[in-house]
Amino acid sequence: MSAHFEELGWQQTPMGEISLRRRFDPAARAEVYEVKLGDEYLMSSLFTVAERELARLGLARTAGAELSVVVGGLGLGYTAQEALRDKRVRSLTVVEYSDAVIDWHHRDLLPTAGLAADDRVILVRADFFAAAASTTGFDPDNPSRVYDAILLDIDHSPRHVLHHPHAAFYTADGLRALTEHLAPRGTFALWSDDAPDDHFLSTLASVFTDVRAEQVPFDNPLTRGRSSNTIYLATRS
Repeated sequence: MSAHFEELGWQQTPMGEISLRRRFDPAARAEVYEVKLGDEYLMSSLFTVAERELARLGLARTAGAELSVVVGGLGLGYTAQEALRDKRVRSLTVVEYSDAVIDWHHRDLLPTAGLAADDRVILVRADFFAAAASTTGFDPDNPSRVYDAILLDIDHSPRHVLHHPHAAFYTADGLRALTEHLAPRGTFALWSDDAPDDHFLSTLASVFTDVRAEQVPFDNPLTRGRSSNTIYLATRS
């Protein structure tokens, strides 16, 4: 690897070119992995606190001893990796749109190396939003299957989506369709890059119970200050 930058992989998709790169960041004094969609940054290994908290907070409110969990969006793998730290998780279905991202994990190109080899993990190449809206859900071979928790980290926020069709998911109708794939008292948790959105909280509350938004602060080595993401949490009634 050069001292500054190495492109590890890329692929053209209907949403644009997705790429993985590794570089040394002098401000953070660390090696950084980044995923970009075109010129837009999707994720960085510099900022993983909230991605991990998505799994931790979502599963903390999920009852049960043998949990079946869906993660929407594989990315660098930090949410899935954190979910697997919960020993109650017996099945983790990770739904990822990009073949390239799945391939990167199978080739162990990422700092979460070994994730794809865990026998609890099923990597599914599919459109999470289409699956959530469908009657077949996330397991076409078992359309009636429901999950104890669904953890979603794909779009930047409910208002800032990566692909226009995703917007329908964040409506009351879109969220109601998702509940068909959740067990009673199952958990839906969502990562957002934006501050808590009162309108979206109201929409969540029209479909779910015990709804809240939790801001997750973290150190930002680029600004040398503090930043925060939001985790939305909701329970199927």
